[in-house]
Amino acid sequence: MKIGVSSYSFQQLISKGAETQLSIMEKAKNMGFDGIEFTDLNPPEGVSEESYASMIREESERISLPVISYTIGANMLGEAGLDAEVERVCRKVDVASVLGVGCMRHDAAWGMPADMKNRAGFEQVLPTLIEGCKRVTEYAQSKGVATMIENHGLFCQDSERVEKIVTGVGNPNFGVLLDMGNFACVDENSAMAAGRLAPFIKHVHAKDFHIKSGNGINPGKGFFKSRGGNYLRGAVIGHGDIPVFQCLSLIKASGYDGFVSVEFEGIENCLDGIEIGLENLRKMVEML
Repeated sequence: MKIGVSSYSFQQLISKGAETQLSIMEKAKNMGFDGIEFTDLNPPEGVSEESYASMIREESERISLPVISYTIGANMLGEAGLDAEVERVCRKVDVASVLGVGCMRHDAAWGMPADMKNRAGFEQVLPTLIEGCKRVTEYAQSKGVATMIENHGLFCQDSERVEKIVTGVGNPNFGVLLDMGNFACVDENSAMAAGRLAPFIKHVHAKDFHIKSGNGINPGKGFFKSRGGNYLRGAVIGHGDIPVFQCLSLIKASGYDGFVSVEFEGIENCLDGIEIGLENLRKMVEML
C-alpha cells in the first residue's frame, strides 16, 4: 500500500491563512507522502474551480506528487431535488477530471433529511439514493473517474447502509471510500465494519479517535458526541482507540493494494499530528 494525505489534515493552517491547498502540496511531498487528495477546492478570489484544479495538477506534476482523490459533499435527499443534485455533482466530476484523479467521493445523504419524520426511514429512501449515485457514476465513468461514497454523514454512515447503496448501484465504477475511524461516529465496531465493506473499497482513510463513554460528563474541548451519545475526539493515528492495524490487515487481506490516506482532525498541532501519524501508519503497513 502507498500512503497519501488528505488536504483536510492541514485545515488548521489553511483556516488561519498560513497555507493554501496549493502550498501544502510541497509540504506533503517533503514529509514523504506518496500522494495527496483534496477536499472541496477553495480557489482564491477571481479564480474558477476548474482553473484552480489545473493549477493543482500542474504543481502535482512539477513536484511529482500525484493527486489521488477528490472529495466533495452531496445530499441526494436535499431540498433542491435529485435532478439538481445529480447535475451539480456531475459538474464536480468535471473538476475531478481536470485534477487528473482516478476517483472521487461524494456523499449520498447528510444528517437526517428534513422530511424524514414523514417517511419510514432508510429503506424508504434507499431507491432515491441508489438512483442518484448510479446516475453520477455512469457520467463519471465516461470521464474515466470512479466514484465512491464514504461511511460519513450519520444517515449513511453504518456499514450495512453503505453496502446496500453500493450493491444497489451495482456498477464496478462505484464503490467505497472506507474511513476506518468514522464508524465510531455511529458507534459501530470499525474492524467488523471494515470486514463487511472490504470487497467494495476504492480508497481508504486512516483516522483515529479517542473514545469516551457517554455514561459520563463531557471530557471537554475537542470532543463531540457520536450518534449513540459517546464522546469522540480526533487523535493522532496510533494514539487513539480505533483498531487501525486490524482494519489495515482486513483491507490488505481483501486484495486492496491502493492508497491509504492520513486524515488528521485532532486538536494537536496539525504538522505534528500528520508527521507522527505518517510514521505510525508506515510502521503498520510495513508489518502487514
